[in-house]
Formats: sequence, C-alpha cells, structure tokens
Amino acid sequence: MNAHESVLRRLEFTVLKRLDGLLQGDYRTFSRGMGLDLADLREYQPQDDVRHIDWNVTARLDAPHVRRFMEDRDLTAWFLLDATASIDFGSGEQTKLALAGQFVAMMARVLTRHGNRVGALRYTGTVDTVLPPRSTRNQVLQLLQALQRPVPATAAKATQGTELAVLLQRAENLLRKRSLVFVVSDFISSPGWQLPLQRLALRHEVLAVRLCDAADAQLPALGLVTLQDAESGEQFFVDASDAAFRARYQALAAEAEAALVAGLQASGADTLELATGDDLLAAMLRYAHLRRTRARMKPSPRWPQAEVAAGAMS
Repeated sequence: MNAHESVLRRLEFTVLKRLDGLLQGDYRTFSRGMGLDLADLREYQPQDDVRHIDWNVTARLDAPHVRRFMEDRDLTAWFLLDATASIDFGSGEQTKLALAGQFVAMMARVLTRHGNRVGALRYTGTVDTVLPPRSTRNQVLQLLQALQRPVPATAAKATQGTELAVLLQRAENLLRKRSLVFVVSDFISSPGWQLPLQRLALRHEVLAVRLCDAADAQLPALGLVTLQDAESGEQFFVDASDAAFRARYQALAAEAEAALVAGLQASGADTLELATGDDLLAAMLRYAHLRRTRARMKPSPRWPQAEVAAGAMS
C-alpha cells in the first residue's frame, strides 16, 4: 500500500464518517439551469433568456419575471493547489503540505462518494498540472499525488516568489460552468491575487482554505540562526533571541496578516483557516456548523445576484 492510499484509508475510517452527513447536504447541486425543479422567481435582467419569462407572474406584478430552475447535473469541484516552496514548511510535527493533503483527500472523498466530480490545478510558479474532473476514488489518490509531486528543478530555479494570481486567472479562464472551488494556499504571495479571487467568487462558490503555521506570526527565541526564503533561496543570519528583532518580526507579520484578512474579506469568498497544529476533524466540524448556521440565517441564496454581477463584468 503506497503512502497516498494509507492516508486516504486512515481518513476514511477516522474523519469521513463524521463529516459525510454534515457536509454532503451542503454540496448537492447548487447551479441554476434547465432542470425540472423550480428554484425561484426574480425580475427579468437584460442578459436573461426571454423563454424563461413567467407570463402569469409578469401580468400579476406588472413587471417581467423569469423562472430559475435547479440544473439536472452533479456538482463539479475544483481544487486550486498552491504547491510552492513555502507550503512545504512546518515548525512542528506537521507541514502545511501534509495538512493540505489531508484536507484535499478528505473533501474530495466526501464529494466523490456521492457521484460528484473533482478536478485540480497545481501551481508551482506556473500551473504545471491540470487534472480533469472525475468521480472515482482513484481520482482522489491522483489529487494527492499531484499535490505532493516534487517540483521540477528548472521550475524551482526559475521561481522568484509566489504569484497566486497566475493560478486564479488560469482557473478563471478554464472553469466555464459554475463549480465549487477550493483555493488551498497559505496566501503568501505577491500582490494582485485579490481581484482574480473576487472575480472567481462571483461566478463560483469559492472556499479559500488558508494554511498557516505558528511561526508565520511569531519567531521563537532560537538564538543565532540562518533563515532562508524557501522560494528565492535568499539567506539571512539573525539573532532570534533578540527581543527587539522578534518584536519587529511580529509587527511585520501582523501588518501582513491584516492585509491578507482584508483581501480575503473583500473577495466575497468563504474562508477556512487551517493551522498545522490544529486537529483537522475539529476544524471541519466547526466549518460544517458555520455553513449550516449561515444557511438558516440566509434562506435566500445569493447566487442570482452573483451571476448578474458576473454577467455585467463580462
């Protein structure tokens, strides 16, 4: 049994049984299309198909209204995987990469167990892997393999830093039909990813899965150490026992954190934060609870408004 199969089997026995009933109901088909089940009625917009006008309601309300239906097809989910060097880091027993692998395996298996399809794009400085959506258990293993496949030496040498916008723009061009999109990254990136994420969230249901580690925010007092930028290779010799240096480090980290949180909030995407020291099952149970609470508070879905905004931008 290979390592990926072992990880998946362990998650199936320890995590999936708990999550399956909680999450699957949230991830049934959410698209509006040409199905048989009426989803809602709303006022006619210029880009709407006139064949969907409900003339009875239009006459009654003295304003054109269109019918919207639940689309008769399974859900398609995409995992946008940041596999740059900063992901392969962890100050404790687990790296962000290992945590990402567990999350991807768990969520992909929840979806494929009910016939939904999952696909992936992997970013390592460029989008070097596109895995078309499929609904088999073997597809989940291929997702894990794609995430943890070594980065080619030529790509690693050419990379001077993460540009997450490249991954998001590729997904924006590739994903034509409405999908569920998981952006799995630590979001340590050059500026410019916020707007592509916002555009993606207008057309799709997007969950930004933010991977983090305690050392991202606070440097431990390790004494004289050499720090190396995982992506550029640049090295710094510092005195980590210097309280003033650690305070400056923490202040810069707090500033970057505030900008990151603001960017995620402005994008309109949901956010799930996963720390390397957290229990994955507990984090996912909290997330499932939040989804259900939000669904009860907002009975009217936001997809029609999002699609109208997306149409106006195109």
